[in-house]
Amino acid sequence: MTNHAEFNVDDFGVIAWREDGVWRTSRLSNTRELGSIMDQLKAQQGDAGSIALIAIDEEFFLVATCIGGAMQMMLSDVTYAVEYEIAADVIDALDLPFPEDDDDPQPGGDIDLLSDLGISAMDLEVMSDDLEMYPEEQITALAHRLGFGEQFDELYDRD
Repeated sequence: MTNHAEFNVDDFGVIAWREDGVWRTSRLSNTRELGSIMDQLKAQQGDAGSIALIAIDEEFFLVATCIGGAMQMMLSDVTYAVEYEIAADVIDALDLPFPEDDDDPQPGGDIDLLSDLGISAMDLEVMSDDLEMYPEEQITALAHRLGFGEQFDELYDRD
């Protein structure tokens, strides 16, 4: 497993939650440590839980939700667990089989975790398979579809 740094300038993560029916967002302080991501999600639950959207390098994205004490997570491509500790940690937390080097890329985890918010498992699978989009573009699209795109764009400075 390649040892990637805890923070990489190519990573971007945001947490979103609703307060009084209005989306609030904050940049995640750590995108590579699952415990920290979970703690941040639990701390910002708002009206109906919280959502984290995370792009790792230019390789894959991670979506996590927390409602009460219940966590759900999905990876856009489980095969990155071979190279990235954060992906391996998600695979382990979800008790999924660890991928082999020659496995085909595929999303994994709780693919339906955003279905209550209007994004189906099929939508997430299609987005995960879109090789024309970078992970930051994919999570940007998710933020806009979920209804907090403007707040997301303010946090994600592309300059």
